[in-house]
Amino acid sequence: MTRVEIVEVGPRDGLQNEPRILPAETKLEMIDRACAAGLRRIEVTSFVHPARVPQLADAEAVAAGLPAHRGVEFSALVLNERGYDRALAAGIRSVNTFVATTDSFSTRNQGLTVEETLAIVAALRARAAADGIVLAVTIGTAFGCPFEGEVPAETLATVLARVAALVPREIALADTIGVAVPSDVEERLALAVEISPAATLRFHFHNTRNTGIANAVAAVRAGARVLDASLAGIGGCPFAPAATGNVATEDLVYALERMGYDTGVSLERAAETARWIAGELGIEPPGMVARAGGFP
Repeated sequence: MTRVEIVEVGPRDGLQNEPRILPAETKLEMIDRACAAGLRRIEVTSFVHPARVPQLADAEAVAAGLPAHRGVEFSALVLNERGYDRALAAGIRSVNTFVATTDSFSTRNQGLTVEETLAIVAALRARAAADGIVLAVTIGTAFGCPFEGEVPAETLATVLARVAALVPREIALADTIGVAVPSDVEERLALAVEISPAATLRFHFHNTRNTGIANAVAAVRAGARVLDASLAGIGGCPFAPAATGNVATEDLVYALERMGYDTGVSLERAAETARWIAGELGIEPPGMVARAGGFP
């Protein structure tokens, strides 16, 4: 059975866009429940300025309280060397960093142009190699920009080539505002493979326009074997208008397992955790399986 790895991003990308700020203890329980459900890669927090993302201002406290689960990799988002220093000091050994495809989004998200961000990514890659830290790079707005509209394939190709030259652990293509459809996914996956055949590709889809699961299935059928998802489908991007809703982990597990893929994740436990975290946030779970249940 073919394995598809799910990277749980709910504790970071899920919680960062929710209005209710949860205490570190609740976040750590979410992480522990995710581990118990069988998720083996979890993005636990983001070492960014607390004024920009107050939901994750307790990054050090979360890192200090991470549960001891054998075989689970805990990662964190860092956007610059200050964030990298904080993550390293907190004991994080796997980091993800970010570069956008357009200056309009990049300046709103990080206060830097794409070219300036690429220079930071290169510096982080060098430091991670020297420190023995695993580093992945997410290319945001890979399918569309909330401020500039369509992102041409040539624009993505330019950023992809620059990132691929750094040889990170993975390159993730993110549909930051949830505009992609399956044909876009197939085309841009093929583009990434053409530019860097040896790169491990990961995909990060938002369900803003109800195409998230369709896009995830398209990516897997085209050869992708690593996908991001968020329990309950919570979250989104706070720096992009209406960029709501990650693909729900439990919905993705249901679809992939029914298709004959192995995720290693318990659907029952994932759905239970989705309902629990939605309750902690005071919302109905955006995902479907947490409400409808599995089948049969």
